[in-house]
Amino acid sequence: MFEFTIQEREQALGLYARLKEKILSSLEDGDDERMRHHLMQAIGRHEVGRDVFGLNPIVTSLQTALLVVDEIGLRRDAVLAVMLRPGVESGSVTVDEVGQLFGLSVGRILHGLLRIRDLYENNPVIESERANFVRSQGENFRNLLLSFAEDMRVILIMIADRVNLMRQIRDTENEPAKREVSEEAAYLYAPLAHKLGLYKLKSELEDLSLKYLEHDAYYLIREKLNATKQARDAYIERFIGPVDEKLRAAGLTFHMKGRTKSIHSIWQKMKKQKCGFEGVYDLFAIRIIIDCPIEREKQSCWQTFAIITDMYTSNPKRMRDWLSVPKSNGYESLHITVLGPEKKWVEVQIRTERMDEIAERGVAAHWRYKGVKAEGGGMDEWLAGIRQMLENADDGMQAMDQFRMELEDDEVYVFTPKGDLMRFVHGATVLDMAYHIHSKVGNACTGARVNGRAVTFRQELHSGDTVEILTSSNQKPKQEWLNIVKTSRAKAKIRLALKETQQKEAMMVKEMLERKFRNRKIEQDESTMMRTMKKLGYKEASDFYRDIAENSLDVADVIDKYLELQQGEKVVTGDNIARPADEFVFDEKFHPQVQQNDDVLVIDKNLKGVDYQLAHCCNPIYGDDIFGFVTVNGGIKIHRQNCPNAPEMRRRFGYRIVKARWSGKGSSQYAITLRVIGNDDLGIVNNLTSIISKDEKLVLRSINIDSDDGLFRGNLVIMLNDNTRLESLIKKLRTVKGVKQVMRI
Repeated sequence: MFEFTIQEREQALGLYARLKEKILSSLEDGDDERMRHHLMQAIGRHEVGRDVFGLNPIVTSLQTALLVVDEIGLRRDAVLAVMLRPGVESGSVTVDEVGQLFGLSVGRILHGLLRIRDLYENNPVIESERANFVRSQGENFRNLLLSFAEDMRVILIMIADRVNLMRQIRDTENEPAKREVSEEAAYLYAPLAHKLGLYKLKSELEDLSLKYLEHDAYYLIREKLNATKQARDAYIERFIGPVDEKLRAAGLTFHMKGRTKSIHSIWQKMKKQKCGFEGVYDLFAIRIIIDCPIEREKQSCWQTFAIITDMYTSNPKRMRDWLSVPKSNGYESLHITVLGPEKKWVEVQIRTERMDEIAERGVAAHWRYKGVKAEGGGMDEWLAGIRQMLENADDGMQAMDQFRMELEDDEVYVFTPKGDLMRFVHGATVLDMAYHIHSKVGNACTGARVNGRAVTFRQELHSGDTVEILTSSNQKPKQEWLNIVKTSRAKAKIRLALKETQQKEAMMVKEMLERKFRNRKIEQDESTMMRTMKKLGYKEASDFYRDIAENSLDVADVIDKYLELQQGEKVVTGDNIARPADEFVFDEKFHPQVQQNDDVLVIDKNLKGVDYQLAHCCNPIYGDDIFGFVTVNGGIKIHRQNCPNAPEMRRRFGYRIVKARWSGKGSSQYAITLRVIGNDDLGIVNNLTSIISKDEKLVLRSINIDSDDGLFRGNLVIMLNDNTRLESLIKKLRTVKGVKQVMRI
C-alpha cells in the first residue's frame, strides 16, 4: 500500500485533464463524473500498491492511456479500461460493476487485461518475469495469446503498456527486473507491434531494449549518429530540393521528410553485414506523403514514382510494391532505392496521408478506413489462424516458436487458377496453400502445377505464381509434413489429422500387444508397461505405438524389456570375504537410473505431471534442493541447486530456469554414486558393504575400487529413497576405520 506524493497527485490530475481534452468527443454522459470519482477514491483510499519498480500504478495507467490515444488512436472504451485497471486489480471495483457503469465493451477489454494478469498471479517473484514464465509454461502462454486474439484492443493496450513501462524504468535500481522486462519487449512485444503495423512503437521498444540489454552498442551508435547528423541533414536537403521542385511542377500536393533508421535496425545491419557503423550506408530514408482524394491515390503514387526514377537511377532489386497488394496488417506504400547525388543509395517511400496514418497507427487506424477497403487488412484471418494454432499446438514452446514465425514481415502473394489472390508468409510451400484451401485438400495433396509446371508439395511459393493443387485419394498426412509447412494453419491441421490417425493405430497396436502377451502367458501391468516405454526411450505413448505400427520397433524387444523390468534388480551386498581393494576394477561406464519413479515433482509451484528428466551431471534425488531447466526441445531437466553447471546456466540462460520442488513421500529408488578414499586396509571393503547391507532400505548396485600405493579410491553405486537417508549413510561410512573421505558425485 502507498501514499500519493504531492508531485504524483498533481501529475495524475494533470494527465487526466490532458486525457479528457483529447477524448472528450467520444465520452458519454456521466463518464467524466464517474471516472473522476473513481480516480479521487483510489487516491484517497490508498487501495493500490506500487509495482516492483516503485512506480505509481494510477500515474502509469494515465500515461499508458495517453499513449493509447496519441500513438494508436483508440478512444473511450480502451482509455476507460486502462484507467480502471488498477482499481479492478486492487478489488475496489469489479468487472461487472464497470460493465454496468461504463458499458459491456469496457468490461470486455478489462476482462482480457485481467486474464493476462491472472496468468502470472502464482509467479513467486514479479510479474515482469514474464519472459521466463512464458517460455516455460505452455498452457499459460496459450492463454496469454488467446486473450490477445479475443479482442484486438487488448493487444494494442498491452503493447502501449509495455512501451510506457520501458520509458519509466530508465533509472530503476532493480536491474534483474529491468532486464526481464526488456527481454520480453524484444522477444514478444516488438515483433507483435511490427505485425500490427505499429512501426513507431516497435522501433521504440527495440531501441529501449537494446539500450537496457546492450548498453555499449546503443550509445556507440547514438554518438556516431549525433556526430554525423549535420552532414546527413545537409545531404537530405540536397536530395529533396530538386525532387520538391519537380513534384510541385507536376501539380502534386505533398510534404517530404527525412527519417533516420532506428538504432536497433542499424545495430542489426552491423551484425548481419559484420561491419562497423561506417559500413552501413542506408542510414536514412526519404518519405514523400501525398495529399490527394482516395480515388486518385494509386495514380498519384505512381506519378511520383515516375518523376523520381526519371531523375535518379533506381535499383529494381530493392523495389517493394505494397500499393498493388498491401501487407496483411493493411500497410500500403511504394518503396524504391535510387542512386542520389554523390553516388549514394537513397531509399524513398511514397504514400498518401491515409496510408501514412495507417503506417503510424497500424491496425487501429485501418479500422477508420474500413469503408475504403473491403476487408480489414487480413488481420481477422490472421487472428483466426492464431487461435487455431494455439488450440492444436502440443506445448507452449512450440506455440511460441510458431507464433513468432507468424510475426515475420515478409509475405508472398500467389493466385489460384481462377485468379483469386492468396497471401502467405515468406517460405510457405505448396502444402501450405493446400491446407489453406481445405483440410481435405491438404491431407490428399501430392503436388501442384505452378505456372503450368508440375512440382512437389515441398515447392516454395513465390509472389506472382499461379498454383493448381493436385490430390490423390491414396495420400495420407505424415509426421515429416510438419517440417515442410510454414503457416500455423497448416501445422494445426496436420497435427489434428496425425492425432486422429495415431489414435486409430494406437488402439490396433494395443490390442495386438495384449494378444501377444496372452499367447506367452504374461500378465500385463499398466505401470510396468509405462516404465517399459520410458526405458525404451519414449516420452509419449503415441510415439511408442506409432513405431510399433511402422515396424521400427520390434514387439519381441518390447516383451523382453517388460520381463526385465518385471523381474527387478537383484541386491548386491558382498560375499563377506576379506580381500584387498586392488582386487576390484574401477569402471566408469555405469549410468545411474531411477527405479519406480512415483515421486511427484511440482514445477513452478502449481504444475504437476510435467514431463521431466533428472540431469546426469548432478543426479538429483528426493529431498535435494532443485530447479528446472527448459531444454531446447521444450522438455525440462531437473538439476540440484549446487550442480557444477548451475552457475553457467543461470548466467547464460536465466530465462529458461523455472522453480521446482519435491512432493509426495519419497518412495522411489534413486541411484547415487559415492566416492570413497582411504587406506587400503585388509577387510575395508567388507566393512563398507556391511554398513549398507544392514539397512534394508539401501541396495548396493555396484562397487568399483582402484588401489595405488596403499590408498584406495572407489565408487559405490547405491539405491536409496531420499537425501536424508543419504546423509545418514555418508556419516556412517566416514566412521569406518581407514576411510579418509566420502563424497557424493
